[in-house]
Amino acid sequence: MDQDSHYTAERELLEAVSRITTFSTTSPSDEEQNQLKAEISCQVRKENPEKDYLQDSNASLSPNSAMTTKELQEYWRNEKRQCRQVKLLFEIPSTRIVEHHLSKYVMYKIIILQTGSFDNNKSVIERRYSDFEKLHRNLLEEFSEEMEEVTFPKKTLTGNFTEEIINERKLAFKDYLRLLYSMKYIRRSKKFIDFLTRPELQEAYGCLRGGQYTKALEILLEVIGLQERLTRGNPVSIVPTLCAIVVCHKDLENPASAFEYGEKALSRLRVHTSHRYYIPLLETMITLAYELGKDFLSLQEKLEEWKAKKDPIRVFTLKELAVREYVQ
Repeated sequence: MDQDSHYTAERELLEAVSRITTFSTTSPSDEEQNQLKAEISCQVRKENPEKDYLQDSNASLSPNSAMTTKELQEYWRNEKRQCRQVKLLFEIPSTRIVEHHLSKYVMYKIIILQTGSFDNNKSVIERRYSDFEKLHRNLLEEFSEEMEEVTFPKKTLTGNFTEEIINERKLAFKDYLRLLYSMKYIRRSKKFIDFLTRPELQEAYGCLRGGQYTKALEILLEVIGLQERLTRGNPVSIVPTLCAIVVCHKDLENPASAFEYGEKALSRLRVHTSHRYYIPLLETMITLAYELGKDFLSLQEKLEEWKAKKDPIRVFTLKELAVREYVQ
């Protein structure tokens, strides 16, 4: 994008937000307007170097004249947060040897944390050699060109459990993950994200189906942070996990926490009312809001508005949807 086009795009965005705010019943202060303009400028500056990122973001919220000032401000705050690229660091500090009756293998402890700041919410997972091997095969199928120069630690016929071999693989797998993450299309791919999150999610949903809500919640709260970092360009993708957390909190009789996570999920579906989780989530939020003495009428209006536009169909409850996730 040349300089003239850059300023034209920025000017158009600023004019658009000015038009949008006139539809609001409340006029923002000068400080709020300046904040909006700064956030729009951030989006414009990021437009050219990250075209594919903006394409991913098209699946999320977009400003429209029906938004209130508060909703518009929240939209641009989210856009500004997404302008900041999240960079992750992978470390493999330790391993452990697992022995079963007929098998023996090494589990590699992977620590994933965000660079550039002190990260209290680091994620810790474990994977074995065969998990890495499966990831490599899957990525070769989908990203053969990008994976041409990526080397993978080969198997050895003997000595797999010696300290020397294990330490070599620790370093090799750390470099391997860092290299994969450095490639934009790979780090955003479902196969890479599944490698880092799917085993834990499968365990969590298995616990949820078995009524072990405390255990399921513990795992889901661990994995949701990593999911958020890995899917910044597609915030709708973590809605099922957020809704599973709502279900766990609700069944554990923690309505305030359930409502908190429900709001997070609902904010990601504001312009995705056809999403399969939208109506079950809305119905659950109405129940929780009523129980907590919060405003449920606005939620009820959204539900009635949706029902007026759609033909009557069978809608699953939020829990019925959650227990269907990750069924092997």
